[in-house]
Amino acid sequence: MSRRPATGRRRPARRRIARSLLTVLLLLCTGMLLTPSARASAPADASPGVRADDGAYLTAAERVDDRILDLTIHSPALGREGHARVLLPTGYDRDHRRLPVLYLLHGCCDSTPGWRAWTDNTDVVRATARTRALIVLPEGGPMGFYSNWWNHGAGATPAWETFHLTEVRQLVERTLRTNGRRAVAGLSMGGFGALSYAGRHPGMFRSAASFSGVVDTGADPQRLLDVVAGYTDDPTALWGDPHAQADIWRAHNPYDVLRRLPRGFPVFVSTGNGTPGPLDPPDAQPDTLEQWLGGMSERYVAQARAHGLRVTADLYGPGTHTWPYWERELHRALPMLTASLTK
Repeated sequence: MSRRPATGRRRPARRRIARSLLTVLLLLCTGMLLTPSARASAPADASPGVRADDGAYLTAAERVDDRILDLTIHSPALGREGHARVLLPTGYDRDHRRLPVLYLLHGCCDSTPGWRAWTDNTDVVRATARTRALIVLPEGGPMGFYSNWWNHGAGATPAWETFHLTEVRQLVERTLRTNGRRAVAGLSMGGFGALSYAGRHPGMFRSAASFSGVVDTGADPQRLLDVVAGYTDDPTALWGDPHAQADIWRAHNPYDVLRRLPRGFPVFVSTGNGTPGPLDPPDAQPDTLEQWLGGMSERYVAQARAHGLRVTADLYGPGTHTWPYWERELHRALPMLTASLTK
């Protein structure tokens, strides 16, 4: 950050203290003061120097260990504080090169906070130890569906798309060392988010991956509404009625928006067929959810190839809607995702 020239006027003590707190916070974010287990936070009324375009700003940053940095964000898009976990590359504090960013999105219904889901349930920290990128794991709500909720035309909160693609993205890019290259991947609801975001914002990401993702919301809209209804009294607040607001549904549907992606865009799509497979316990039962998602993934792959996207498909047959398969698929997708970030 550049310093402002002296003006000859003394700043009030309160402003000097707030500025000092902010400086500590931003130094923590950029790795200049970080040591394992170091912690820092800025009070909510500290006047921040770095903001997203909609006014969002960091209120706290916690360096959990050498690689894990947890961010707390004052979020107008959510109407509350939001969270994101950042996995720093090994040696981040010593290597000052600018880095690409891989966004890794979680699914619905987790009992743990979404921004910790990947690190709590998989070996993502070990798997990305040699990945020269920032891995950003934002929260997406238990059933946020990576969308700005329609709310019957009123908009307002929650605006998850704005939280991720404006607030989190801009704060990460304005406080950490990034080079503007991005990829996105996710599981289940997060697979929807990855392919929907890529199609809705062509040019923002260089590749996208879905693991057991909801990649065709038009396949059975009522079934999807029934799932959302488990988390809200009004599931149509998400995108409206599938018939009356069909244009809103199509505008978010990965299957429909893939046509906006350029030919040759790399996508990775994987899913099982719901039959218990090699990573399931011996007493596992057939999984109708994964069977449903497997069918829509097959249709997405066919449509994406017809459109000219560069598709890597791992439709692996037996397998359920569970973490061991998503961990394996992350390993399989990482080479494609990271390759797109280096070109």
